[in-house]
Formats: sequence, C-alpha cells, structure tokens
Amino acid sequence: MADSNDSSNVYNSKEGIIQQAFVVANCILNLPLMVIAILGNALVVATILKTRCLQTSSFQMLCSLAVTDFLVGCMAQPFFIASELTMDPLVERLSEVIECIFCGVSLSTMTAISLDRFLVLHYPMRYNALIVEKSHVVSVSIIAVWISNVLLSGLYFWNWTAYFTIMAIGVCLCIFISTISFIKIYQVVRKHRIQIHAQQQAVAQSSDEVPGINILRMKRSALNTFIFYIAMILCYLPVLVSMSISSISYKHWTKIWHLAETIVFINSSINPVLYIWRLSDLRAAVLKTLKKFFSRTSND
Repeated sequence: MADSNDSSNVYNSKEGIIQQAFVVANCILNLPLMVIAILGNALVVATILKTRCLQTSSFQMLCSLAVTDFLVGCMAQPFFIASELTMDPLVERLSEVIECIFCGVSLSTMTAISLDRFLVLHYPMRYNALIVEKSHVVSVSIIAVWISNVLLSGLYFWNWTAYFTIMAIGVCLCIFISTISFIKIYQVVRKHRIQIHAQQQAVAQSSDEVPGINILRMKRSALNTFIFYIAMILCYLPVLVSMSISSISYKHWTKIWHLAETIVFINSSINPVLYIWRLSDLRAAVLKTLKKFFSRTSND
C-alpha cells in the first residue's frame, strides 16, 4: 500500500514539473507576441489616423480592430502571464475577464468586417450612396460591440459555467456569420467573373467596370478578407474547444489548454502583418510613416 502511494506521489510530482515547465514555456512564447501586437497595431492605428485617404468606413473598422489588438498586447497578455506565474485567483479572474472582453471585441469586429465586405460587393450602389451616413453607423456599431462584450463579462462573476457556454456560442455565431459572408462574397465575385468572360472583346476595355466598384479591386478585396478569415478561424478554433470543455466539465480541463489562449493572442500579432502585406494603400502609408519617424529620429 505504501509502495502504491509512493509511486502515485512520484507520478504527481513529475506531472507537476511538466505542467510548470509548460507554463514557463507558454509565458516565454507570449513575450515576443506581446511586443509584436503592441508595435504592429500601434503603427497601423497611427498610420490610419494620420492618412486622410484612409479615412473610410472600411479602414475605420480596421482601425478599431487594430486598437483592440493593441489592447490585447498591452493588457490581456501581461495579465495572462502574471496569472500563469503567480497562480493568484484574483489575477487569474481579472486575466480571464480582460482577455474575453478584448478578444471578444476583436472577433466581433472581424466578423463585422467580413459582413461589410459582403455588403459593399453585393450592394455597391447603395453602399457608395450611403457612405457618409455609414460612417456614423460604423461608429455606433463599434461602440455597441464594446458595450455588449463588457456587459457579457459580468456573467463571469455570476455563473462561471453559463459564462463560458455563452462565450462558446458567441464564437460559433461569429464564425458562422463570417463563413456565410464569404460564401456570398465568392458567389458575387464568381457571378461577375462569368459575366465579364461572356462579354464581347469590343467592350473589353470597359468590362472591368461594374456599378460603383472595379471588378479587379472587388476580387482583391474578397481575397484579402478571406485571408483574414482563415487566420481568424485557425486562431479561434482551439479556444472554442477549450471553452466548450470548460462549460461541459471542468474535470477534463488542464493547464495545457492555456495554449489555446496563446493561439488567440497570435491573431492579434499577425493581424497587422496581414494588413500591411495585403492592403497596398495601407502598406504605402505605413512606409511613409516609418520614413518620417526614422528621419526625425536621425535628425534628433
């Protein structure tokens, strides 16, 4: 009997050492991700705010997403690292609430962007006609997203299981809306491509033009948003599984599932890289911002 207890203690100690090593490795992984999220998203926000040609409804949502991802690097990840290393219950609760608020806003905003791309492709004339009024709609929508996520975080202190259940449902809903939007976007782009292909060569020079938007820009915009969508799916699916397990039974949840939260943080780090890579207007403006910054630094 004593031998079985000793073997159990040895197993538990080995398991504890493995979990501690995993926690340290996970925290170390978050450090460069945090720096990239802060610097990359700060650069995107500063560039959009200083560039007049980027003052559109689409870039307004993109700026809101970059601000949220910036806050993930400034607040969510530091609290996450602190909760992992200190194991303090209060810090852990604050970390989970802050993380769910910022990551929830980020996911909701990305879903809104995919829906916005569908609307601009499916209703180009109406979209362009209401562009001025739409800017106010975008601002109200952004505020509503923040308020709803902050209020939802209050469920964490009321019912832990219900909180993670609702969060899991919310992630599924955002992924579903984004998926439907991209299916519709693909159908619109495919329809216009078939129409253009069927036109005679006599009107080939004007065949690229569709009401209110250029077909080449349309396809490029759809492709860019689809890349953002794939990155979102890959980063949020693991945490969806983690939240589902937590809502069903906490007994099956272990420290290893904290890696899913790190994968969500990766989304905030790669988003600014994707923006600069895929959006030519933003990339050119970012390069100008960097040139001005380094020229001022060298002069000082």
